[in-house]
Amino acid sequence: MRLILLGPPGAGKGTQARRLVAKYGIVELSTGEALRAAVQAGTAIGRQAQEIIAGGNLVPDEMVVGIVEQRIAQPDARKGFVLDGFPRTVPQAVELDRMLQAKGLALDSVIELRVDEVALLKRIEGRIAEMKARGEPLREDDSPQVLHNRLKTYREQTAPLIDYYRQRGVLRTVNGMASIADVAAEIDGALEVPARAGSP
Repeated sequence: MRLILLGPPGAGKGTQARRLVAKYGIVELSTGEALRAAVQAGTAIGRQAQEIIAGGNLVPDEMVVGIVEQRIAQPDARKGFVLDGFPRTVPQAVELDRMLQAKGLALDSVIELRVDEVALLKRIEGRIAEMKARGEPLREDDSPQVLHNRLKTYREQTAPLIDYYRQRGVLRTVNGMASIADVAAEIDGALEVPARAGSP
């Protein structure tokens, strides 16, 4: 099973990705985690990405595509994978299609977690406040201003993927503002029914 989770920052993609990994025995390919690991390790790509990530902006396609292509080629990804944080732009989606076709593979489904941005910002700001109250460290991109920037970037660069995948007949949309359990149930239901071109 090869899946993509789409949705703005804070929509719950990571939570659902981890659940899908456990349920289906597939691997999670999170480019965000891979990039953060590179930043922590102080690699060349990590140093280059650090300033970009801290500003809430997207890392250039060539950095991300290289990471994903290497990851998909690893043995544990043969059974399937769920992509969280990639593709983020239509050009990345086109490149992903090219990579998969070259391997004789295709996406099974693209799940969009649709959310209300105002409610989402309140949810994320509340989470940041709770983390501060507990004395937990925040990532550099955990701030209201960066969150606003990330949502704006999502609308401009990532949201067009919704139409891209709808036209290819693999898009399924679920209510990302529901409880974690309800979102999970809706995703499971969507995966049981083959996506159709033009479906919501």
